[in-house]
Amino acid sequence: MTASRHPADHRHLRIGVQLAPQHAPYPAFRDAVLRAEDLGVDAIFNWDHFFPITEPLEAEHHEAWTVLAAMAEQTERVEFGPLVNCSPYRNADLQADMARTIDHISAGATGSGRFIFGTGSGWAQRDFDEYGFGFGTVGSRLDTLAADLPRIRARWDRLNPAPTRRIPVLIGGQGERKTLQLVAQHADIWHTFTPLDDLPGKIGVLHEWCDREGRDPADIELSTGFTVRGFGPLLEAGAPDRLYELGFRLIVPAIDGPDYDLAPLKPLLEWRDRINGG
Repeated sequence: MTASRHPADHRHLRIGVQLAPQHAPYPAFRDAVLRAEDLGVDAIFNWDHFFPITEPLEAEHHEAWTVLAAMAEQTERVEFGPLVNCSPYRNADLQADMARTIDHISAGATGSGRFIFGTGSGWAQRDFDEYGFGFGTVGSRLDTLAADLPRIRARWDRLNPAPTRRIPVLIGGQGERKTLQLVAQHADIWHTFTPLDDLPGKIGVLHEWCDREGRDPADIELSTGFTVRGFGPLLEAGAPDRLYELGFRLIVPAIDGPDYDLAPLKPLLEWRDRINGG
């Protein structure tokens, strides 16, 4: 299966942000979304967990997809989505229908939706256990994702109304045997938290999978950043320029509640504008 090309121009650098839907009342999260769009980010992401993933673990938290629908109404310009949806939590056809509906909600006057279908296999065992999903193994969860992705695309082709555009698929992860094959088969965007020094090797493996799958790797936008748990190549010295040289065009730092301090985005946005000549 060959994924469609993501409509973003891969020559241009984009800055996103992951706003963690934890540790804050919903109005604070909503305000952070609006402030981030006003600041000039290109994309805003949440995540698909049921509980906080950093201390305090019993703090406030909000569910991904209902928040995404609200983001579709609240924003006017940015692309947005989950970083990432956990495919084992939901029937594949239901995922497709939710994504299509949110795509339409976000279209506004332009008629073109802004939703990015970010997805993955999941890792937080507490989420699985407390909500009654079988945790399985890394391999079994990736097998679920592999089975779900063709069903999601097929359902988009059958829904009435159809999505407003070819919804871009973002796949998160870095496993060389299964995840990067899925990226080559299905993704418009690959998101990874691989350390800087290991990224050239991972990119090489992705290119090998693209060759096997008959896919042009230039059609896959490379994305990275850092997490609220404190890892990701963007945290390493000299990271922005090195990531750009490696071909990364979507940079996504993470910001936690309850205050959602967006100040770290400003130098990244200035860097983006210098790189893009604007």
